[in-house]
Amino acid sequence: MRLATFNILHGRSPVDGEVDLDRFAAAVAALDADVLALQEVDRDQPRSHGADLTAVAAEALGAEHHRFVATLAGTPGVWTAATGELQPDTAAYGIALVSRYPVVGWHTRTLAALPGPVPVSFRRGGPPTLVHDEPRAALAADVEGPDGRLAVVATHLTFVPGWNAVQLRRLVASLADHDRPVALMGDLNLRGHLPERLTGWRALATAETFPADAPRRQLDHILADGDVVALGPGEARDTGLSDHRALFVDITPRG
Repeated sequence: MRLATFNILHGRSPVDGEVDLDRFAAAVAALDADVLALQEVDRDQPRSHGADLTAVAAEALGAEHHRFVATLAGTPGVWTAATGELQPDTAAYGIALVSRYPVVGWHTRTLAALPGPVPVSFRRGGPPTLVHDEPRAALAADVEGPDGRLAVVATHLTFVPGWNAVQLRRLVASLADHDRPVALMGDLNLRGHLPERLTGWRALATAETFPADAPRRQLDHILADGDVVALGPGEARDTGLSDHRALFVDITPRG
């Protein structure tokens, strides 16, 4: 089974600034993932041609099982929160999971956002800027793979330093009673081995993923708890889309 996570920047290429749906589908297909976690996913947004990017990715992989969870509703500049089971009938933005294998259960968890503006420095040593946190969520799927059941959790944590660590700890704690093995994938906005140290889970893939053209740090991660064996070191791939590289690894779950 191949697991992959990809922050898609709503399918936009940093080269020309355009969203080309055929190019997006080709990039996803080339990953050849059996289970794919997506972040920064558009649905019915004008900037991405009104497409359902989750459905486009699923079709590209030949995957019958997929789900989108909106974290924001509306269009950029006039967003409103849409986290959790309440899914809007309007343009939306969020996270998704796509699976070639049957999904026997879906679960959504909301992740608490900071209630007010916080100072964040986006450049080392640079002056802080007051920013508002976005709603965040996690989407879990119980996947019936060829070697047994694997729970896969997709998320996109906040960029606010410190609070992303809180979100990760709380998410992992909420999974304590879930059947093992469990894999957690997504843009965690945490560098290097920090997610392992915060959770006690194992990294299945170690590679720098950001920025895509000349990556200097790993922000995207695939972690596991339980009997999961990585069949190689994993790989970060520049797809020609997004400011993140896609991260993938081949594994064998033994649930």
